[in-house]
Amino acid sequence: MDRNHRIYSVSVASVYPLYVAKAERKGRTRAEVDEIIRWLTGHSEASLEQELAKQTNFEDFFAQAPHLNPARSLITGVVCGIRVENIEEPTMREIRYLDKLVDELAKGKAMAKILRA
Repeated sequence: MDRNHRIYSVSVASVYPLYVAKAERKGRTRAEVDEIIRWLTGHSEASLEQELAKQTNFEDFFAQAPHLNPARSLITGVVCGIRVENIEEPTMREIRYLDKLVDELAKGKAMAKILRA
């Protein structure tokens, strides 16, 4: 993967409303999207809000995440035609993990399954 991929410099806050809209179109909630992001990154509600307010880009968002969840390695499947478990570039893999979790939410999967409980 290209180390300078455009998505790395995109702010999480600019994509966040798209995640929420995708979930809400399928009857899910912003709170569930937030729960997924907090589970994945270790952010608290307050620290997530701060990162969104600061317009933190994806690269820094994952590089500075409080605690990337070790269970995220259990996330498998295809996002944008690519198997997430086969993505070698770490930042891109984290971004695709998040995409995959939001997809699962929008597809009606139970939160316990999404959060690999």
